[in-house]
Amino acid sequence: MKKSNIFKVMLLAGGLYCFSGCSEFLERQPDTIMTDDQIFGDEVMIRSVLANYYGRVSWGQHISNDYAYTILDEAGKSDGGPDNIQGYANDLWRVYDYTLIRNINQFLKGLRETTVLAEEDKQVYEGEARFLRAWTYFNMARGLGGMPIVGDEVFDYESGMDITALQYPRSTEAGIYDYIIEECEAIVPLLSDETNTHAARANKWVALMLKARAAIYAGSLANYNNKMASPITTPGGEVGIPADRAAGYYEQALAAAKDVIDNSPYELQLNKPDDLERNFYEALSVKDNNKEVIWAHDRIYPGSGQQTPFTTRNIPGSHAEDIDRAYAGPILNLVEDFEYVDNRNGDIRIRDNQGNYIFYDDPLDAFANKDARLGGTVILPNATFKGTPVILQAGQKVWNNGAWQTITSGGDEMDDAGRLITAANGPNRSSEPYVNKTGFFFRKFLDETPLASTRGRNSEMWFPRFRFAEAVLIAAEAAMELGQQPVAVGYINQVRARAGIQPLTSVTVDDIIQERRVEFAFENHRYWDLKRFRRAHIVWNGVVNSPTAQQYALFPYLVVAPGTPNDGKYVFDRLVFSGSLHPRFFELRNYYNFIDLGWRNANPKIVLNPFQ
Repeated sequence: MKKSNIFKVMLLAGGLYCFSGCSEFLERQPDTIMTDDQIFGDEVMIRSVLANYYGRVSWGQHISNDYAYTILDEAGKSDGGPDNIQGYANDLWRVYDYTLIRNINQFLKGLRETTVLAEEDKQVYEGEARFLRAWTYFNMARGLGGMPIVGDEVFDYESGMDITALQYPRSTEAGIYDYIIEECEAIVPLLSDETNTHAARANKWVALMLKARAAIYAGSLANYNNKMASPITTPGGEVGIPADRAAGYYEQALAAAKDVIDNSPYELQLNKPDDLERNFYEALSVKDNNKEVIWAHDRIYPGSGQQTPFTTRNIPGSHAEDIDRAYAGPILNLVEDFEYVDNRNGDIRIRDNQGNYIFYDDPLDAFANKDARLGGTVILPNATFKGTPVILQAGQKVWNNGAWQTITSGGDEMDDAGRLITAANGPNRSSEPYVNKTGFFFRKFLDETPLASTRGRNSEMWFPRFRFAEAVLIAAEAAMELGQQPVAVGYINQVRARAGIQPLTSVTVDDIIQERRVEFAFENHRYWDLKRFRRAHIVWNGVVNSPTAQQYALFPYLVVAPGTPNDGKYVFDRLVFSGSLHPRFFELRNYYNFIDLGWRNANPKIVLNPFQ
């Protein structure tokens, strides 16, 4: 075995024997350079290298980067002054990691040659490594389109060699999705069909989920890009999938999703049918005995650098255990996309037809009979967290000489009658940092574990990448696109039934977009969904006061109207979110990341993307 290649891995002092069941080591960071012979002559070291690769594949939105949620239509920042986002960067969530692909190819070469592993173990590790490589290509493809596919090649440059041999052209956009799908099909027989602790490792079902997701992406790109007035393409097909490929991709997506639905050990978790809000929170945020999550980025406490500060930074101030709090909060745009049980229009009922306030005995009453996923995703005004209410009150509405007067104060101040004016949690419209500005807090992925919101500990909350509900909604989407309405209806209603909302009798693409919006909030789907359906430039149109591009907040107020039946009740104002200066503006150029000119200089065969 050649010693010219080197690996950088961590020497782990014990604990790696639990690779098959535990996920702790998947978070280990490399710090030691070793030769091929040292790595592939030792089973523990082989596992260490693979663990390192698992730690290098987190891209897009995730809970270790709170700010990622505030640049779309999901959340707004509360950590001080307003943001200045006017558009989307040309490299937003761009992935171009041929270093990782080369490392994986090195690993595969050494793995196939080693004699220290049983063939069964070699197959499993090969399947996992090839899955991580396919996952890397997928993350490149959804941002950049077709990119060079190097197969199993490990390029070693030697002085004087013809460098053009190392320069691969970009694949077509269809070609890169075909490659990902084919790789998933090839590794399914290599991988275990059993679950593993905290869904930390790829198994057969994870590979099938990537196949289903890649196929549904490719199908929607072939379909909806070609329905644009001016489809976004390049002459060589590096961007743009022919419309006649759509049906084939939808068939592949449906078959893969159906395999997961019918044959996997996962399910739509329903452990608390009498409390659907809590059920949804636990299905996403509680790791132990979880039946929903298929693959996740897991974290373990204790362990240096392994935890996430998401809970520390975003916990309500009233519940904080350290100096950090309220970094960001969900915005009204998201909250209103959750339907009512009996009404698909989810707008919060704030005023009646005559423009008068609607009064509520409790702020939480305004959200009664909403989709249960809302309460499992967002902490609403006066909802409980860790057993006590989260008070959100922007001020008082005082009835004065026939008109409403708005009174605000510093946090937790009382009026002369001993009534709260403005809660310490907010919301407010000031530039004061770490006080809520949106009217809502995160619940999904907020850790309830004691001390999980302290800097010294932080949270071991995982981040799901694939879960069973996605298989169901991919099946619904693919069936709908293939004209199989009864099948699509059956699948989408499974997800809606768990949310406690009315069943549908037919399914449209708008239904799919809506369902994915509320089911997968904060799970790194929204941005990519609107791109693949070619809706992003319509939703985030840059228009001031647009109902979809402008960010909105909801402020609750205590009513002070002595002698009237409404005294002591609550009303709401719908306000433009003060933490955002501009409506979100997605331009046509944003559908594909720009090619870095440095890549082009190193490889002239890489053609540029549209609008460059």
